[in-house]
Amino acid sequence: MLRRNRTRRISLLRYWTTRYAITLALGLLVLTLLSVGWIRHTTLENRLDVSEFLAAELAARLAGSQQREDGSDSSAYLNRDMLDVQDELMKMESPPSIFITDADGVILSAGDRNLYKESSFPTVVLEKKGSVQTFSGINNDTLVYLIKKPITVGEITFGWVVMLQPEDEFADLNDEYRLLAMLIIGSGLLGWAAIYILSRRLARPISAAAAAAKEIRNGNYGVHLKPSRAKEQEVYDLVTSFNDMAVRLEQLEAIRAELLAGVTHELKTPVTSISGLLQAVKDDVVTGEEAKEFITISLKETERMQTMINDLLEFNTFAANALPVSTAPHELNDLTGSIVHEWNLARNPDAIPVYFHPYEHSVIVLTDPDRFQQIMMNLLNNAAHAIETKGQLSVTIRNEGPCALIDVSDTGIGIPVSETALIFERFYRGENKKYKVRGLGLGLPFSQLLARAMGGDLELKETSLFGTTFTIKVKKQD
Repeated sequence: MLRRNRTRRISLLRYWTTRYAITLALGLLVLTLLSVGWIRHTTLENRLDVSEFLAAELAARLAGSQQREDGSDSSAYLNRDMLDVQDELMKMESPPSIFITDADGVILSAGDRNLYKESSFPTVVLEKKGSVQTFSGINNDTLVYLIKKPITVGEITFGWVVMLQPEDEFADLNDEYRLLAMLIIGSGLLGWAAIYILSRRLARPISAAAAAAKEIRNGNYGVHLKPSRAKEQEVYDLVTSFNDMAVRLEQLEAIRAELLAGVTHELKTPVTSISGLLQAVKDDVVTGEEAKEFITISLKETERMQTMINDLLEFNTFAANALPVSTAPHELNDLTGSIVHEWNLARNPDAIPVYFHPYEHSVIVLTDPDRFQQIMMNLLNNAAHAIETKGQLSVTIRNEGPCALIDVSDTGIGIPVSETALIFERFYRGENKKYKVRGLGLGLPFSQLLARAMGGDLELKETSLFGTTFTIKVKKQD
C-alpha cells in the first residue's frame, strides 16, 4: 500500500517572510532590551550630572549675591530675599525639590516637604564626600537622590544647596521610550516589507518556471518564459536555461516521433518483403530455381531484421547497466591494427583504401577488446558508407595526457551542420543515410556508451564537405 507524503508544503513567499519576521522580531526584542537598559543608565547619569551643575550654579549665584551686598567675606550671611533665584534655574518637566540650608544644615527654604519633612539636614550627610547620595523615601517605597553643593564665599561655607528628586522622576524616560519604540517598530516594518518585496520578486520567476515545468510534463512543450523581467543574473540564467531546455525537448520530441516512425518502417519493410516472397512460393507463383531464390532472399531479410533486433536488445541491455564491461591492459597499436586489418579483409567489399598510422611508441591502455572492436567496426562501417565514389579511410593513434586518442577519418561527404548535435541521439539517422543504409540509428549512441563505460569517450572531432573524423578516447594504464 502506497503511503502518501504528509509533508506540508508552503510557498516560498510565505516561507521566507514568516521566518524572517520571526528572526527580525527576536532580534529587535533583544535590541530593545539592551537599548532600554543603556538609555536608562546613560540618561540617569546625564541627569545627575545636570542636577549637580544646577546645584553648583545656584550655590555660586547665592554666594555671589551675598558677597556683593555685604562686601566682606568674613561677615557673610544668607539673605532670604536671594532665594528666589532658584526659580530661574529649574524649568524642567519634573524639577527637583530644592532646599537651602545654613552652615549647620537648618533648612531656610524648602521644596517638596513630602520628600523630606525634617527641619534640617544632618551635618554628617552634608559634609560627607561626594555630591550625590541616596536614601529611602518617607514610606520607604522609593529611592530618593540627594545632590548637595556648598555655598562658599572665599573659604567660608555658610550654607548648602540640596536637591532632592525621586528615582522614578529621574528615570522618567517616556519620550526616549517613545522614540525608541518608533525606531524599533519602523525598522521592523521596513525590514519585513523589504524581505516581502524581495521574496515576492524572487518567487515569481520560480513559480512561473514550476508552472511551465508542469505544462512540459503534460506534453505541452510550447511554453516560454520572459527573461527580460529577470534583473538578477541567477534568475536570468534559470529562465534562459529553462527556455533552451523547453525548445530542446520540443525538438527531441519531434525527432523521436519521426525516428519512431522510421524504426517502425525499418522493421516493417523486411517483414513485408518476407511475407510477400513466401506467399508467392506458397501459391506456386514461382517454382523451381526462382522459388529457391525467393527463399534465399527471405532468409537474408530475416537475418537483417534479426541483426537490427539484436542491436536494439543489446543497446537497451547496456543502457540499463545489465551488460558488463571488463577492462584490462592492452597494447593499443597491436589491438587497433588487428581490428583494421580484419575489417579490411571481411567488411570492405568496395576495396576502399585504409591507412593505419600507429603511434611511434608502445601505448598500454585499459580497455575491453571486444567492446573496443565493436566501436571500431561501427566507425569504419560508417566511414565507408560516407564515401560515395572514390575516397579513403585512415586510422591514426595519438598520445595525449592520461588518454590515448584514435582518430577514424574518411574523405566522404561529411555531416550537415544541422545534424552534428543529434548524431549521438538514439534512433537518429541522418538524411544522407536514411535511404542509403538500413539500420535503427543506434550505432553511434551505443559506441559512445561503450567508450564511456570503459573510462573514455567518443566524440565528433571535425566534419566538412571533404570528410569526417571521429575520435575515440581510451584511458591509459597508470
